[in-house]
Amino acid sequence: MVSTRRDMLLGGLALLGAGAVQNPAFAAAASYFAGTAVDNGVTFRTTNFAKIDKQWRRQVVKYFSAEPVGTVVVDTRNHFLYVIMENKTAIRYGVGVGRDGFKWFGRATVDQKSLWPRWTPPADMRKRHPELPEFVEGGSPKNPLGPRAMYLHRDGVDTGYRFHGTLEPGSIGKDASSGCIRMFNEDAIDLYQRCPIGTAVQVLPHIADQAPQVSDATPVE
Repeated sequence: MVSTRRDMLLGGLALLGAGAVQNPAFAAAASYFAGTAVDNGVTFRTTNFAKIDKQWRRQVVKYFSAEPVGTVVVDTRNHFLYVIMENKTAIRYGVGVGRDGFKWFGRATVDQKSLWPRWTPPADMRKRHPELPEFVEGGSPKNPLGPRAMYLHRDGVDTGYRFHGTLEPGSIGKDASSGCIRMFNEDAIDLYQRCPIGTAVQVLPHIADQAPQVSDATPVE
């Protein structure tokens, strides 16, 4: 039988998984998870929020904006995503954003949404990382999109960027992605419910003058 690149990749991942308990880096990553939950028939690892700094946890904050209620605003410098609500408030989520060279800014709309989406690495990503598979099925524990994806379009054209869950809760609050906005899986599920098709999105370098202090925040269950 001829081994393919994908076979070798998956075999390597299996070996890494087998040795994870003996590797401090893997052990540290595993500490970000606590138990499991079932969503739409898929079992996934839940986030260990006891390990998460409270500034990255979902919460209601004071927020002053001229944008309409329901608009999603992303503050990439400070790693926050806001859903604007009534009475000068917003729901704030901690997020991971693009690394240097992968950041993007501007307006878009949520024109497509998926439950447990399949992940297909973009062509340019596969050029940088030819070991990646052609796709990963939705619900796979190796799927980096997690339980939800919201696809951002501009003028009817897919930008290639998404709001989605993550396999790396420790990357929230950091510049870690290839441009997409990462969220805790629980937050991606929550945001999915709040963003109907057509939701307006604005991605900004920063909005520090509008960002509230953590002490002004109220946790959201």
